[in-house]
Amino acid sequence: MKFKRILSFACAVVMCAGMLTGCKNSDESSAVTTTATTTSATTTSTTTTVKTTTSEVNGDDPEVSTTESGNETTTSSVTTTTTTASESSAPESTTKKPDTTTTKKPVVTTSATTTKKPVTTTTKKPDVKPPVTQNGEMRDMSTQEIIEDMGVGINLGNTFESCGSWINSSSVTNYETAWGSIQITEDIIAGYKEAGFGVIRVPVAWSNMIGSNYQINQKYIDRVKQVVDWIIENDMYAIINIHWDGGWINNYNDSGMSFSKTYDECMKKYTTMWETLCYEFGGYGDHLMFESLNEEGCWDDVWNRWGGTNGKSKAFGLLNGINQKFVDIVRASGGNNAKRHLLIAGYATDVDLTCDSMFKMPKDSAGRCAVSVHYYTPSTFCILTEDADWGKASSTWGSSSEIKSLERYFDKLKTTFVDKGIPVIIGEYGCPHDNKDLESVRKFITTVSTEAIERGICPVLWDTFDKNNPSKCFYNRKTCKMNDSVIAKNFLELSK
Repeated sequence: MKFKRILSFACAVVMCAGMLTGCKNSDESSAVTTTATTTSATTTSTTTTVKTTTSEVNGDDPEVSTTESGNETTTSSVTTTTTTASESSAPESTTKKPDTTTTKKPVVTTSATTTKKPVTTTTKKPDVKPPVTQNGEMRDMSTQEIIEDMGVGINLGNTFESCGSWINSSSVTNYETAWGSIQITEDIIAGYKEAGFGVIRVPVAWSNMIGSNYQINQKYIDRVKQVVDWIIENDMYAIINIHWDGGWINNYNDSGMSFSKTYDECMKKYTTMWETLCYEFGGYGDHLMFESLNEEGCWDDVWNRWGGTNGKSKAFGLLNGINQKFVDIVRASGGNNAKRHLLIAGYATDVDLTCDSMFKMPKDSAGRCAVSVHYYTPSTFCILTEDADWGKASSTWGSSSEIKSLERYFDKLKTTFVDKGIPVIIGEYGCPHDNKDLESVRKFITTVSTEAIERGICPVLWDTFDKNNPSKCFYNRKTCKMNDSVIAKNFLELSK
């Protein structure tokens, strides 16, 4: 969720030690207020030293154990450095501005490099015939019907997309819990269903523990599969993607890779990853959706939206080409993937830019593609918790003009896509709670979800978890319940 992406993004990280794995024995009470941790591109030009705690799991992987681990914990001091340029004069957009305090994409460096050495794996080579699983039903339903069946959704944020060279790469669990989450259990997933959610988006950083030639670690795949299985077994839909993943898709300053600078190598990595995922998940039925990428489909080094049209065609061409390659890979893999419903990332997942005529939906022989956008508007309310050089933080939301602005954006999505037979999923929306009026938070979340559903659009709430601050989220992974009763009631009503 980047707002006016001018420079590469990097963020602060808070790591946690220890893991809690169940919900039934928790004595944590639901908090009255809640906070969603939203993401952003990097914004601050200061250097901050933070204490982090790295959990050593001694080889215990979540797929073989869901009991509380007696992990050893080590504490180290790391330094986070991020940069920005002032953009206070730029017009309002649905692309988010970066947050100086709360993020979902920490990039923490302890040395001159941020890339991990490859971990040798035994991941199977992709096959054109995916293995069949117990979830293999592909119904005669259109993508619009699938999306309407989803109802309302939520993200499993700051979990499997957690990444960083500072994370101990000996275990999947280290990544799963690195950004504050506890280890995901079946009870946690069942709680989402009880809360009224019909779809869970599972962001993933597949480069974690990656092997040579971009082969994804089998244990990482199996752990994500386990959680996806729990989602489907609880009669919900799951969406998996290639998330920020260290920034290799467009953040060349951070990762050394970018489709705008090292296209061939990036396309090799992208193709290999999706061929592997198509093989591994290809037998799943239509309760599993693939998403081409997150919101990194934009290249400010090619085209700056605030600086005219020079390079615009090339920048959009990059994304259009990636999305077409994604569809081609999935369809060519055969099996259920020949008819799988797919989610196509819009340009920067920004409403205005995705509705631009230069953004093209890929050609799809199956005719089963939806478009994904994110909604964090206005950024001064949805992103900022304190004033920044580009804007003044707003603690309230809900004026008539703000509601009308939201309606205009959603009407634009409807007329540009839904009315033309292209379904829409708002893959992320939300706001923090720090320094926010609680009633405004409730009103924003309720209004976005309600207005989206009324237009046949599926809203998927961005939510993360910090085990040290379990009330600062919408869904409490310790209690397996929503933290705020008003928002909980809203989602239950919408789920009907």
